[in-house]
Amino acid sequence: MLSIPEVADFLRAHDNYLILTHRRPDGDTLGCAAGLCHVLRNLGKTAYLLHNAEVTERYAPYVDALWAPEGWAQDTVVSVDLAALGLFPDNAADLRDKVDLAIDHHPSYENFGALCCVHPECAACAEIICAVAQELGALTAEAALPLYVGVATDTGCFVYSNVTADTHRAAAALMDTGIDVRPVNKALFRTKSKKRLALEARLLSQMEYYDEGRIVVVQLSQALIRELSLDENDMDDLAALGGLVEGQDCSVTLKEQADGRWKVSVRTGPRVNATRVCERFGGGGHRAASGCVIGGMDGEAVKRALVAACIEVGNA
Repeated sequence: MLSIPEVADFLRAHDNYLILTHRRPDGDTLGCAAGLCHVLRNLGKTAYLLHNAEVTERYAPYVDALWAPEGWAQDTVVSVDLAALGLFPDNAADLRDKVDLAIDHHPSYENFGALCCVHPECAACAEIICAVAQELGALTAEAALPLYVGVATDTGCFVYSNVTADTHRAAAALMDTGIDVRPVNKALFRTKSKKRLALEARLLSQMEYYDEGRIVVVQLSQALIRELSLDENDMDDLAALGGLVEGQDCSVTLKEQADGRWKVSVRTGPRVNATRVCERFGGGGHRAASGCVIGGMDGEAVKRALVAACIEVGNA
């Protein structure tokens, strides 16, 4: 595994970069990609992001000007916050065995890159990119703004259990470039659409509790998505909702996909290892925040299987 200085040396030595993000991109993967792209361009390199069709309106402003033009040929492929081969977007399928450098913070990283820099102790992958940018002497405000988005969103605005003093130091270094984080935090954490508020009201009224109230299940069906005319922006970060309930230490969020499969997010405290729960269903992630996709079962069967897995892992 490469150290931060070795990653900096690698980036100085190569050019014509294509940066990959994961399926259903969140603020961390997009913030890392945009930040790294700006850092590389500050070094005089040619760098673009591979287009990700699933980007929502919330994050589009940070990446829209950075997509690779059609037909452009890269020399160096870098993935950011991308832990598993199954998370490569469809248009990146032929790049799965061509990643020259993978930068990630998931313990479940699948070791697909020719080289890698993986730091599971980091709450956000953007912390790693921030350190690399500092090592390169290329941390400008232009790069710092999307990196701040990455750190802030992947930590729930610095409230998740994996936040460390180093996380705050990274945020401080980003803010020291002169960026104004107030509108970012307002837009990402203190602004909700009317449809989002209606959705939360419905989900809160339908929450289910198991294991003496320690497990909370939130379930979003396609029927409710259609009823409320929701788009992806309205449904962003639903996994945080169950964690607001007093007395719980394990929240399971189930979101039905258009193809009938269920996207699962598991958020836990110290008692339940979320990675061990999701690994049983082909997923992975962090100890306190993991995910998977389950098909071949209806919503009730998926819920029962996940609750049983959470109880078993919690009692192990």
